[in-house]
Amino acid sequence: MDEQLTMADTAESAPPALSDSLIDELCEDLRQRLDPAAIEDVHRAYLLAEQAHQGQSRLSGEPYIHHPLAVARTVAELNMDRDSIIAAILHDVIEDTSLTKEDLAAQFGDEVAHLVDGLSKLTTLKFKSRQEAQAANFRKMFLAMVGDIRVVLIKLADRLHNMGTMDALLPEKRRRIARETLEIYAPIANRLGIHTLKQKLEDLGFRELYPMRYRVLEEAVNKIRGNRKELLQKVARLIETRLADEGFQNASVNAREKPLYSIFQKMRGKHLSFHEVLDKFAIRIIVDSFDDCYRTLGVLHSLFKPVPGRFKDYIAIPKANGYQSLHTSLIGLDGVLVEVQIRTNEMDRFAESGVAAHWLYKSGADADSAQLRAREWLRSLLEMQQTTGSSVEFLENVKVDLFPDEIYIFSPRGDIYQLPISATAVDFAYAIHSDIGHTCVAARINGRLAPLSSRLETGQTVEILTAGGSRPSPLWLNFVVTAKARSAVRHFLKNMQEEEAIEFGRRLLNRSLAKSSSSLDAINKSTLDALLVEFGYDRPESLYRDVGLGNRVASLVTKRLLPDKIKGKARGKPGRERPLAIKGTEGLVVTFGKCCRPIPGDGIQAFLSAGRGLVIHRSTCPNVRDHRRGVDKWVQVQWDPDASGEYTVEIATSLLDRRGALAKVASIIAEHDSNIENIHFKDRDGLATHINFTLSVRDRKHLATILRSLRNRSVVMRVRRT
Repeated sequence: MDEQLTMADTAESAPPALSDSLIDELCEDLRQRLDPAAIEDVHRAYLLAEQAHQGQSRLSGEPYIHHPLAVARTVAELNMDRDSIIAAILHDVIEDTSLTKEDLAAQFGDEVAHLVDGLSKLTTLKFKSRQEAQAANFRKMFLAMVGDIRVVLIKLADRLHNMGTMDALLPEKRRRIARETLEIYAPIANRLGIHTLKQKLEDLGFRELYPMRYRVLEEAVNKIRGNRKELLQKVARLIETRLADEGFQNASVNAREKPLYSIFQKMRGKHLSFHEVLDKFAIRIIVDSFDDCYRTLGVLHSLFKPVPGRFKDYIAIPKANGYQSLHTSLIGLDGVLVEVQIRTNEMDRFAESGVAAHWLYKSGADADSAQLRAREWLRSLLEMQQTTGSSVEFLENVKVDLFPDEIYIFSPRGDIYQLPISATAVDFAYAIHSDIGHTCVAARINGRLAPLSSRLETGQTVEILTAGGSRPSPLWLNFVVTAKARSAVRHFLKNMQEEEAIEFGRRLLNRSLAKSSSSLDAINKSTLDALLVEFGYDRPESLYRDVGLGNRVASLVTKRLLPDKIKGKARGKPGRERPLAIKGTEGLVVTFGKCCRPIPGDGIQAFLSAGRGLVIHRSTCPNVRDHRRGVDKWVQVQWDPDASGEYTVEIATSLLDRRGALAKVASIIAEHDSNIENIHFKDRDGLATHINFTLSVRDRKHLATILRSLRNRSVVMRVRRT
């Protein structure tokens, strides 16, 4: 529903004359590119919408029908087709009136009905919070986009008109809508290459969300505009004259001013003052062909001195949204920095309208490159939503994907992959294919081995090394940046945890049943089925999973399965059952307390924690006392003789305050086949430096060897396990 809709008491009032003139102007403009039958359908859609919205008005007081007409006008300016314009006029009728999707399909066809349905919110569902409702609505919109990208183009036009008519709303609601616009809608317009809508949405969102900053920045730009504009026009005339002398008769040279939000973003992102932002003005040069773009660049660099490191070739390697242009920065007259963009007419049309440029809603080879890129992105969204749990998580992943300051990475075969800035080798692996991401173990960056957490830079050649038995690590979530990688890792870990929880739950139940000389195989099927119905499970695996995750206690489940045998016996006290052997390979359902960091060889105790499964502590850990009260959740455990894997442990050291002391300690640790996972400097008193190391070790014996070796070094004053 439109944020400004309100019901008026004038249901019988005649349609205002203004709306008639608005539809007449729209139809007149459409005569240049639509046939008479299509224009007649547009007018018929207006009559239906006007009747459906009769008596409804916006908070500003204007008749509601003015809003869909304004949206349709913007859609028409994007050169959209007949169905898109009709859907824009009718975009609120399913949600706000008695008309149904079937009514629209009968009158205007299935495509119009699908478009309008995709634009309608999930009004029939109830949500726990506004955030969840918002996320669910965006999820529906993105999925509708996958089926038909016109949905989001109409939605962007709808948001643009709402942003320009918010004066009647409360300040809090205006800020919320503005933030939503800057975080989601403007980035979507940018991702689809629709620069005109992106710039308008950003300007309106900036003005509403940061009104004081907007005003101050606007005044600052106005102050310098006069002198700078004159200098810029002189530079433009010099360029135009030189290009004409070089034979570029059709070249167009235009000076322009950078949008306020773009200046604000640069100031905030690079911590600059207004006067430190040098490229507030720019020149755009339009030429006839690709070849002319590069020739023009040579002319410019011979006319003015280029700024090193500021040249970008988006023609050879387009941006993720298909944008193409050459960017360079020149030192112009009086030392003023001038940013210059060079592109062809076709590139310019696409830069302004993106996927909507010369709209032809076709598929396959008939679609232009902009639509193909957009659909590729939408396919990635579809894959992402299939691997995310909640709508809130999906929306967060999409937000990450909407801010792609790109880097360009090459595969060994020469293929180019676009990734967000700060992307890692894991992000690159998932960009190639999910299976490669799941099984990656290392990377070669420009021929050199590198860890998977390595940040990538533009121009690097990256080869991903895989191993069949490997799988994603939860630690990857600490450094991956792409939405695809993050959602794929989470999905894999969630499924892996479920499988491990089921198997671990079986172990816990069988161990508990063994106290009464029974087992799951010996339990009568009807008894188990009755318990599943009572607990609300559809299958035994669901029960095992909850036991494995600590959501249900094995001893209490056993009591329900064997009431006669358990009756009268004491409830699970320490030492009454055989300890559970911990192998270290149980996966995500067994975790080790960070408070005490147990390792094989330590005395250990364990407690069931809801959602986490079994949490292992050292027997001497102070937190053990707090858990002793929950007898039912206490599980007797011991290390399996064949326990394997690597475990983290923390040691505290006091080193002589000498040059190279830290390097010597690190070298000793490495010599004993241990890895330093973290270093924390505690303090420095002039005589000693106190440092805590987090190491990976195999067991208590391995740790003892490292500590003994450290104590034998003169630079180490003290060392102990924390």
